Amino acid sequence: MPSPNLQPVLNGPTVTVRPIVESDWDGLYAMASDPQVWALHPAKDRYQEAVFRKFFNEAIASGTGFTFVDNASGKLIGSSRYNGFDPEKSEIEIGWTFLGREYWGGAYNAEIKKLMLDHAFSFVDTVLFWVGDTNWRSRKAVEKIGGKLRDGIFHRNPEQDDPPHVIYEITRASMVL
Repeated sequence: MPSPNLQPVLNGPTVTVRPIVESDWDGLYAMASDPQVWALHPAKDRYQEAVFRKFFNEAIASGTGFTFVDNASGKLIGSSRYNGFDPEKSEIEIGWTFLGREYWGGAYNAEIKKLMLDHAFSFVDTVLFWVGDTNWRSRKAVEKIGGKLRDGIFHRNPEQDDPPHVIYEITRASMVL
């Protein structure tokens, strides 16, 4: 089986999800520099330029990072990426997602996730979402799109005393979007 495209351009009616590029810095940092975007996130300091620069550079280096573009205005409104593609388990993660606050609570997140889920389900059966265990806003957002909570608390790097996460999953068969 050929390797899947982990950085496609995905076009929706109101949002385009496209590969992140260096020239996205100004637009994405304009959204990410709001401390409220990160208030419930395990990385609460990501609004700081140096911290966000590291996050941004990692997204570029990952080869799986995306920028979200509001089709009406052309404005960059957030970012996400795929991670941990495991063909044997037939799963992949969607994570490192953020949206500018003015895009919260509407249809943007659902449309973005539907685009990314539809693409992922062309080559896996299960999509995972790692969410900080106390990040109730992100937890509700994942539940709203059909995420089912796995039992347990998880750590990406337990030897580094990283923050606890919960994992939600959506299977191809259970997708509700």
